[in-house]
Amino acid sequence: MTATSLPVDALFDPFEVKSLHLRNRFAMAPMTRMFSPDGIPTADVAEYYRRRAAGGVGLIITEGTYIPDPAAGPDTAVPRHYGEQSLAGWKAVVDAVHGEGGQIIPQLWHLGIGRGDKPELNPEVESVSPSGLGLDGTPAGRALTAADLETLRDAWVTAAVNAKATGFDGIELHGAHGYLLDQFLWEQTNLRPDQYGGSLAARVRFPAEVVAAIRDAVGPDLAIVYRYSQWKSNDYHARIAATPDELARVLTPLVDAGVDVLHPSTRRHWEPAFPELTGADGELGLAGWTKKITGLPTITVGSVGLDKVFTTTFSGKGDSNVTGIDRLLEQHANGEFDLVAVGRALLADPEWVRKLHEGRGDEHIPYRQEHQTTLA
Repeated sequence: MTATSLPVDALFDPFEVKSLHLRNRFAMAPMTRMFSPDGIPTADVAEYYRRRAAGGVGLIITEGTYIPDPAAGPDTAVPRHYGEQSLAGWKAVVDAVHGEGGQIIPQLWHLGIGRGDKPELNPEVESVSPSGLGLDGTPAGRALTAADLETLRDAWVTAAVNAKATGFDGIELHGAHGYLLDQFLWEQTNLRPDQYGGSLAARVRFPAEVVAAIRDAVGPDLAIVYRYSQWKSNDYHARIAATPDELARVLTPLVDAGVDVLHPSTRRHWEPAFPELTGADGELGLAGWTKKITGLPTITVGSVGLDKVFTTTFSGKGDSNVTGIDRLLEQHANGEFDLVAVGRALLADPEWVRKLHEGRGDEHIPYRQEHQTTLA
């Protein structure tokens, strides 16, 4: 075990942006668990999130929740952000987290072609993508029409309005990892000949329109978080932006449309975003570049507190031991991020944040594969 030798106090300062008024800088990273039969969060799900809030987490970001589109995702046990019973389940989750002094936002999710061709949920509905292509570039599903895009914008808006009405403290849009919004951004999956494909400016148009439509519907004060990534689920070396200038052309329209916080997803928070650059620029992480380009608050994420990256999490070889967070603390001191999302470490140890605050890092519980398959 590697000890954390630097002071952690700065990560326990409050943080505010619009509707978010957080007691510290720690977020629970969104992690899909599939423990919601028929898409309805159960009392066990409420208890699962409550325990992390009770353990000191400032902001809970829920697992991905399907927006009200029949092709949003393949699994019947992934929670949904529509329907009376599902929203009642989420209300119980929100109340449980608020009761422990935490705040909570849902991650709104559409997998696009990542849904696959054998979905359990709505199997009669064909999967969709910007250009009818899978992440490997081969034909898959069907390409979205202009009418489809209008319907999808409405679906994201409905999910966001539902979240606000349910009492969530903001929302996060899942625009990362090769899912639908990211499929528009990536040139390998977006070959559309219309105004939503081609140049980088055209490829970001639809995600920005979704953000703008949500902003119009929920008003100016509800915090909108946007999660994006360079990597895809089938390609850890993929890039939507090869340079900081290209990254600016991706992020600026999203910010202009109404995003308040950016959540760049990386597999290792300490890795540089553009290592080919020289000097300090070549050492800056993706969260740091995101903040430098946009000026917005950022959330860093990626193997926080653990000594192994998550590539093997679902392979049966996902065990990871506890490690220190000195590099994370250095990045925060350098102003690279505002919040830090903790994933597997919180699955293993709901009191991970509290133990860190109290100087009990030697009591942190190592992550083991079985933590992924329980609602403890």
